[in-house]
Amino acid sequence: MNFAEARHNMVEQQIRTWTVLNFQVLDTMEKFPRENYVPETYRRMAYTDIAIPLNHDQEMMHPKLEAHLLQVAAIQSTDNILEIGTGSGCLTAMLASLGNHVDSVDIFPDFQKSAIEKLSAQGLTNVTMIEGDASKGWGEKDQYDVIVLTGSLPELPQQYVNALAVGGRLFAIIGEGQTMQAISINRTHGDCWEEKSLFETEIPVLINGSKPATFVF
Repeated sequence: MNFAEARHNMVEQQIRTWTVLNFQVLDTMEKFPRENYVPETYRRMAYTDIAIPLNHDQEMMHPKLEAHLLQVAAIQSTDNILEIGTGSGCLTAMLASLGNHVDSVDIFPDFQKSAIEKLSAQGLTNVTMIEGDASKGWGEKDQYDVIVLTGSLPELPQQYVNALAVGGRLFAIIGEGQTMQAISINRTHGDCWEEKSLFETEIPVLINGSKPATFVF
């Protein structure tokens, strides 16, 4: 299979047509070997417009959703990045290739073990893998230029907002069921933030991120 051709078609047919026009993002998606991060069973489908299944009932984001996330994050080479949900390591690698350093948090150690092997093979060493449950927040003592959540949450914990450095950008998908909304938050200065609603979408909930069930008497 010609993966370079498949990447090009993905960019032209999926990503550009979904209002992703940032040159840095398009160039990253055009060059990034996504097939190396896809489970072997789905390798030939690496550039199709689907959410590829992973272990633990998780999935990779659609390529166009990854691209939109990167466009919102507007990553600079000096940025320190917090990624919630390592998954396949695909997005982790793209974040690492664009920014200064990535802290990637995941609750499943096998995801992180596999991802670090793939990152090392690609020569990416500016990633710290952290095992943990980030469903209620992360980064209270650290501030990040970019924060991205790769799983949804019914509500965004304030801890994430507080962890943004001044000038920082956050991407998250908030809501439940079929009423999820992608949002961006920018910390403009001091304790001032700007939130924007971007588009509707649907992705798996972060482990332990669901609201507790309410009882009806």
